[in-house]
Amino acid sequence: MEVLRVGDVDGRGRAKEHSSGYATGGAEDLPQWDASLSSSRILLVLPLLQMGFPGQTTALLCLSLVLLLGSRVPGVQGQEFQFGPCRVEGVALQELWEAFRAMKDIVQAKDNITSVRLLRKEVLQNVSDTESCYLLRALLKFYLNTVFKNYLDKAADSRIRKSFSTLANNFFVIASKLQPSQEKEMFSISESARRRFLLFQRAFKQLDIQAAQTKAFGEVDILLTWMERFYQF
Repeated sequence: MEVLRVGDVDGRGRAKEHSSGYATGGAEDLPQWDASLSSSRILLVLPLLQMGFPGQTTALLCLSLVLLLGSRVPGVQGQEFQFGPCRVEGVALQELWEAFRAMKDIVQAKDNITSVRLLRKEVLQNVSDTESCYLLRALLKFYLNTVFKNYLDKAADSRIRKSFSTLANNFFVIASKLQPSQEKEMFSISESARRRFLLFQRAFKQLDIQAAQTKAFGEVDILLTWMERFYQF
């Protein structure tokens, strides 16, 4: 077991539409498409988040106990996400759904703002395969740093603790394996993804922080439904 220091990681077919601070605002504050996440580790998120490391810049220091595993997980061979050129093996979509469904009723029951949707169609609709790699990495980093990190107090002593940790672990693994191209010819695609992410981030910031975290967590099923488009069985 070792300590992994990762810096600066932001990031259902449901009929119903709907830390300590917000992630910072302008385009210059958006997650960059860097290669700073290790692709061969599964993170044990929950225990270290409970230690309460201060500050946005140390968000992922809290996510630091790791278990070294191979890039493939037994039982999911032949199953992978393919976000354009970004390939993610070793994550079972069914496990993500099972983890969220175990928390769904508890989390969504706390969402009292049914007129607002963060992951609306302008964010997720008509995203090209290549653009999906940039967009998903930004969204997952945001969920890890801003939503899951600050939702931990609610998860620590409740029935959702195990499922919460499973979901966060898998989000980290996926984000770590998404390494979108930084070549100049991809600039227009990466900028399109950034604009989509900004729509999500701005909608989040317009709500009270607690309400925004609850709503974002409750919309994980929307995110998983979108991610299914890129899953290969």
